[in-house]
Amino acid sequence: METNIQWDTLDGPKLQESLQKYCTEKGISDIHFAPEKSNVRLQIRLHGILEQIGLLSHTTYDDFVRQIKFLSKMKLNLTNIPQDGHYTFDITDRTVNVRVASIPTRFGEKFTLRILDPQKGIVPLGELGFPKEIHEKLDEIAQLPNGIFLITGPTGSGKTTTLYALLNTIVGKERSIITLEDPVEYELPGVVQSQVDAEHDYTFSTGLRSILRHDPDVILVGEIRDYETAQTAIDAALTGHLVLSTLHTNSAIEAIPRLLSMGVSPYTFGPALRAVLAQRLVRTVTDECKGNAKCDPANNNTYDGRMALPELLVVTPSIRQMILENESAGPLLEQAKKEGYKTMQDWGKEFVDNGDTTQSEIMRVTM
Repeated sequence: METNIQWDTLDGPKLQESLQKYCTEKGISDIHFAPEKSNVRLQIRLHGILEQIGLLSHTTYDDFVRQIKFLSKMKLNLTNIPQDGHYTFDITDRTVNVRVASIPTRFGEKFTLRILDPQKGIVPLGELGFPKEIHEKLDEIAQLPNGIFLITGPTGSGKTTTLYALLNTIVGKERSIITLEDPVEYELPGVVQSQVDAEHDYTFSTGLRSILRHDPDVILVGEIRDYETAQTAIDAALTGHLVLSTLHTNSAIEAIPRLLSMGVSPYTFGPALRAVLAQRLVRTVTDECKGNAKCDPANNNTYDGRMALPELLVVTPSIRQMILENESAGPLLEQAKKEGYKTMQDWGKEFVDNGDTTQSEIMRVTM
């Protein structure tokens, strides 16, 4: 991405302020600083793609690091261990949260800043770019009185944004909603949000048990990482709660054998599971490039936004029976396809045919 800003001429506070303004205006999600022998690479992640926007001298970078450490309450004198921190800044009509992480490297500390802008993170369900039939089914799932709904995908695939959008459809509808997150990324009005604290043994599994004593109707568990959290979430879903959570698998189908391999009981998991959504984020082409063969799919300027590339597995009686029988992913996929299940590749073909994105973009996120 081209920029006219001379980053290396700015002192620490000015560099911080200029980057904040630039990143919130452009919709950038992450800022990377990569120290090398003679300079420091300044990179940003836009629409999921990492791009270099400048080089900083070590003198400029050291000044910036002092500023960021001070703001995020990190120890100024420690440079040989990883540190984590965060700070906030105000822009126009909102407060933006910045997560800060450092690691020691051969040529100095590497810093990565994640920009958590509520303008990007709290988006209505209808604006996430899901196909109409997926959107309608997600609306139905959000209204369910009980059961467990899972979203799977890698880091940065929009899982949290989709979960927040689902919660926003039911806020204010006489339902008590409590979340357990790591960390809380965006503030959701009308929702009680809690953050795990491993140092004080407040984990997903212990926290979930505590939440159940607060009479919730809907529970969001940031991630299912172990057997105890999984089984507690399933038991909660069977006792009158709607449980929403995430899992790291490559497809919606794979979520089932993954949880079964953790040791959860098929006899409780089968009746509890309502649906699994897998998703990726694909870049959408600009209006000028729709149907224009001259636009280069490899050029980031061909794209101006992102949309969700989904696959939604709704648990039918036959799929539920296969879960009870501890069936593997292959037969589950075969049966789901007979019942109309579309994979991300299937949806991707439709997106490409509609001119929304490119084949190379679909392959980038699904290969």
